[in-house]
Amino acid sequence: MSKLLYIKVNAKPEGISRTFKISDHFIGAYVQTHPSDEIITLDLYKEGIKFLSAEDIQSIYGHKTEESKKHPVLKYAYQFAEADKYVIAEPMWNLSIPAILKAYIDYITVSGITFNYTEDGPVGLCKGKKAVHITTRGGQYLVELKAAFEMGDRYLRTIFGFFGITDFTTIVAEELDIVGKDVDAIVENAIQKAQELAKTF
Repeated sequence: MSKLLYIKVNAKPEGISRTFKISDHFIGAYVQTHPSDEIITLDLYKEGIKFLSAEDIQSIYGHKTEESKKHPVLKYAYQFAEADKYVIAEPMWNLSIPAILKAYIDYITVSGITFNYTEDGPVGLCKGKKAVHITTRGGQYLVELKAAFEMGDRYLRTIFGFFGITDFTTIVAEELDIVGKDVDAIVENAIQKAQELAKTF
């Protein structure tokens, strides 16, 4: 049995987010094909993730004990490390990811939990795991001339690689805010891709 961590990142309410429409279909298909797996849903806005304080930083860099697993910030790093698979659902905001997701990444980037420092540099502690990033974009960023402006998926792929997670797939629905585009068809195409991937994820 595997443990899947479903990380949801959108300020919009349920039923409005196009990102969640795609990712929820992924989860639905995943449940059908992996009925014995455990799915943990982590909605960052409902969790109330905040920026790190000076005290939080001391805890992140300090000595870890069994009690650390109950710490209001460190508990997220332990939860992340204990998962086998990850689904990250978030919309592109201002060429990157929502700030609350970056704050969460600061929570889980903890030496001794998700990576270690060694004589040869940092080494990820989450090797052998896999992730899928489901994202939506208003503009077009898959074409070569505009790809350099896209910094969200690139950042997530890089930081997950830092944790040792190199099996990283992206499902994107873009051009959703361009006049004349068939938005429903674009989203539906992404849903179909998500459902197919879920079967073998």
